[in-house]
Amino acid sequence: MNLSNLTINQDATVLDALAILNELLYKESISRLILFVTDGDDKILGSLTDGDIRRALVKNQNLNQPLSEICNKNFLHATDSEEFLDLKKYRERDIKMLPILTKEGKIKKIIDLEKTKSMLPMECLIMAGGRGKRLSPLTDSTPKPMLILGDKPIIEHNIDRLISFGIKKIYISVKYLGEQIESYFGDGSSKGIQIEYIWENQPLGTAGALSLVDQFESNHVLLMNSDLFTNVNFENLYLELIENNADMAVSSTEYKVDVPYAIFETEGKQVKSFKEKPSYAYHSNAGIYILKKELIQKIPKNEFYDITDLMNEVVVEGGTLIFNPILGFWIDIGSPVDYNRAKEFIKHLKE
Repeated sequence: MNLSNLTINQDATVLDALAILNELLYKESISRLILFVTDGDDKILGSLTDGDIRRALVKNQNLNQPLSEICNKNFLHATDSEEFLDLKKYRERDIKMLPILTKEGKIKKIIDLEKTKSMLPMECLIMAGGRGKRLSPLTDSTPKPMLILGDKPIIEHNIDRLISFGIKKIYISVKYLGEQIESYFGDGSSKGIQIEYIWENQPLGTAGALSLVDQFESNHVLLMNSDLFTNVNFENLYLELIENNADMAVSSTEYKVDVPYAIFETEGKQVKSFKEKPSYAYHSNAGIYILKKELIQKIPKNEFYDITDLMNEVVVEGGTLIFNPILGFWIDIGSPVDYNRAKEFIKHLKE
């Protein structure tokens, strides 16, 4: 989104504003037609919509009226000093375009709240180095994360969802045919983000690549598998971790076991009661994690190390490990059956 297209000087007229709003219909894909009125120092004075203009005209103000006299000076905004910006409170007030201001009152960026679900203060590492042998021959010449699902690769669904939650810096760990992933996404600028690639010279497990990142800037890091197809709510997982002051949070998916027989509950040789064809539900690891940056120091460099090893260390050392159930859909695309199920599912999916 080009900020210059959404700002206008206070000395411009109503007629000038109408012309720009009309251009926005074709130039910018935004959720609400709006301009932000600025002074000579580029400080924001107020917002201006076509509704503000109509109300001014009803009051017999003319088309040459300066915008400083009719703009809404009680506009809602946020500041860039907030570590975590809760967008829900703005959505509840039907705000579509939210300006983020510097301490000087200048616009740093504008968030389209229909396209951005959250503004999570995290960087992310996507693990995409696996061979995907179970999906051969599909993966003989294409890395598993680049298999097409709907209209784009599996991994791109995950990257686009991360972007919608405000994540702007993504690392991708690559090994097998990683050149294809790097060639496809480049540095991420086409999506308005930064992407860096972490090359694994040897298999490092599901967490070893974290140790190869020189320095994460965020206090928390999101780690996820690249071969997932899910509408997980990353914000829920993050807030659960923060509210519980946890060291690490893992997304979970429900795994149900239906027993087709009556089950005895016993004491010694004696049957105390029984359940007829019971069902049991368990929380299973969904391959998505948020962890405190400090935990990465526990991961040995250039050694095979699974995320479950780190989870075990957290628990053994008395840290706090929590889980957060995924309430939407989740498919781990590890086999032809899973891949075909995801391809069929996406045909009926409405974003």
